[in-house]
Amino acid sequence: MPSLDFEKEKKTFRAYYDQNFQILDEARKSFVTLVKALITNDSSLTGSTVYGRVKQKEECIKKFSRKYRSKLEETETHYEIKEYITDLIGLRVVCLYQDDIEKLSDMLNEHFDVIDVTDKISELESTEDSFGYKGLHVDLRLNEDRRNLPEYKPYSEFNFEIQIRTIIQDSWSALDHKIKYKKSIPQHLKRRINVLSALFELADSEFREIRDATLAEIEKASKEDIPSPTSDAEPEQKTKKNKNVYELNAFNFLRIGGHFFSNYEFETHKVDGFVQNVHELCPGITRAKFHKLINKNITKVKAYNDYSIKKNQTEGFNPYSVIRHCLYLGNRTTFRRVLANAARKSFDEWLDANP
Repeated sequence: MPSLDFEKEKKTFRAYYDQNFQILDEARKSFVTLVKALITNDSSLTGSTVYGRVKQKEECIKKFSRKYRSKLEETETHYEIKEYITDLIGLRVVCLYQDDIEKLSDMLNEHFDVIDVTDKISELESTEDSFGYKGLHVDLRLNEDRRNLPEYKPYSEFNFEIQIRTIIQDSWSALDHKIKYKKSIPQHLKRRINVLSALFELADSEFREIRDATLAEIEKASKEDIPSPTSDAEPEQKTKKNKNVYELNAFNFLRIGGHFFSNYEFETHKVDGFVQNVHELCPGITRAKFHKLINKNITKVKAYNDYSIKKNQTEGFNPYSVIRHCLYLGNRTTFRRVLANAARKSFDEWLDANP
């Protein structure tokens, strides 16, 4: 029975915690697995991580005493500690971008019953001299459909909290907790902490802006005309202003690569490294020259690929290998190092036999 006796309620809560810890931890594992699966099914949330914990027993009591005890005792409202610990089971989702927070919130609304939402972003933006972290806290329970499923029925009575933060907000939180004094301190120290917090916020915003700008460049490159297959000259290359406009980069590489290998998905990190390698061998190479070298030599390289498959019983070249052979065939001096010694020797022997 609820009471106003803090010592009695502490004892009651500790007993509840000890008796239920195992099932609380099983519920935590189940909720983490479920949220991970929901995120995995949404390709726009790639890179988000999920983890959880059961809040430590004494931390729960400290939180209750700090946030609720005085007011409840002042109003003579009887209480049970466990009813005020909404994050006994707590999950955290760390996402990449600020706008992922809203996507995650929408996803949670769709798949769970939302009990309460605390927007730490709005709280901090409306309060001066506040330190801590931004993010979204959502109190949830399984929706009715899931509560009735056999695998979730043992956990149907448990609510849980999810904290949603960006990776930069999460980093700020970890560092912020290491700053021992943040409020009753000299103004010059307070300013420095504010500057640090602002830099983290700027980084969060810039991270998203860079993503959006990168996607815009990819979209722009996808709509550009493919360079002429017979010329390696660019129409505006001669003007000083546009000197670097048509240099080969990751974005126009994707456009050209997609033209020749429409069914192949070029991975971001491989594209970056490959284009950099091409520039190391041929500094300032233009997209037109790159396109011409592939277009001119791809038929010959595909014939060599067919020969290699029959001779060596291999799966054949991937698009990067095809492009490497095209570049080498186009200029054996400049692109000598684009092929490994053994691959170059084998290709040269075949070329000599098939002029």
